Amino acid sequence: MKHTTALAATASAITFVLLGGLPAAASPPPPPPVTAALTNLEALPIAPPGSSAGYDRELFPHWTTVSGTCDTRETVLRRDGDQVTTDAACRAVSGSWFSPYDGVTWTRASDIDIDHMVPLSEAWKSGADQWTTERRRAFANDLASSQLWAVTDNVNQAKGDKDPALWRPPLASFQCTYARSWVDVKYRWGLAVDDAEKTALAEMLATC
Repeated sequence: MKHTTALAATASAITFVLLGGLPAAASPPPPPPVTAALTNLEALPIAPPGSSAGYDRELFPHWTTVSGTCDTRETVLRRDGDQVTTDAACRAVSGSWFSPYDGVTWTRASDIDIDHMVPLSEAWKSGADQWTTERRRAFANDLASSQLWAVTDNVNQAKGDKDPALWRPPLASFQCTYARSWVDVKYRWGLAVDDAEKTALAEMLATC
């Protein structure tokens, strides 16, 4: 791991954010409010996790070109960052990024991962194994929902492909938004939840 903890980074690289909220100008499209999230959660099909057999990240092609030389990752970095400047290849060369999962602001794009709210492997085990490659491509590059988040890289790596029964954002004040976003993505894309996952989501929605 490049970063063992956020505290191991240099003081110039990070600023700890005392407020738990996400800056209004730096976020994906907002998920539906809690009332809709609860309704949508009840509408999701319930099924045990499917097999991971056959899964490969290459079956979810990303990052795809969005405009000019900018791909999905670079688009999210510009969307979610503050005062971001890019070079001719659309790479972010300066700016700052607030990670809502842990409440830390980073000043280097290399410290940021673009997290799939519903991980690709989790989607595979929830029904995406039956999709076409083009549908999986659309899912992996979905800018229209709250699927893609700019977050601290080692926090994203700790999440891996875990669902909310096994992993929640360390910043407790974000768990409401996290659950609303997770439900939104699964509902939009027709993916299933398992019993433990549904229980965990309901618990987080109760904090809203």
